Amino acid sequence: MSNISIVCVGKIKEKYWNDAIAEYSKRLSRYCRLNIIEVADEKTPDNAPPAIEEQIRKKEAERILKNIDERAHVCVLAIKGKRYTSEAFSEYISSLGVSGTSHIQFVIGGSLGLHDSVLKRADSSISFSDMTFPHQMMRVILLEQIYRGYKIFCGEPYHK
Repeated sequence: MSNISIVCVGKIKEKYWNDAIAEYSKRLSRYCRLNIIEVADEKTPDNAPPAIEEQIRKKEAERILKNIDERAHVCVLAIKGKRYTSEAFSEYISSLGVSGTSHIQFVIGGSLGLHDSVLKRADSSISFSDMTFPHQMMRVILLEQIYRGYKIFCGEPYHK
């Protein structure tokens, strides 16, 4: 059984997001060991100048990088990342396992995105859209796609 970690910036306060995360975490327990690691986010002042935004990304990056397993395959969620269909994403996850990778860590940045130090550490990057989504929603979308990926790989039915 593979290990999947999601390292993400910020806590989720809304019950409906937490309920969805709990549901997909339960569903995924058949396929992998899931660990969600939340690191503290930095308060971003309104109309912060670029230098302040860079400092915020850097502080969040330090927290993210402290939670990266050196042996893990690290995949960041980034707008400029590779796009996958659900079937191709399933193949991506399963091919890592077949090639001997026992731990995949997905990284979701905060409201300002990821610092270059995290992007440089990544082994791969994926994009779900050119649009920007709240990080709370991206957690749910990522979990759903990981679950869908396992269902596809195992040849089990899943709604389209």
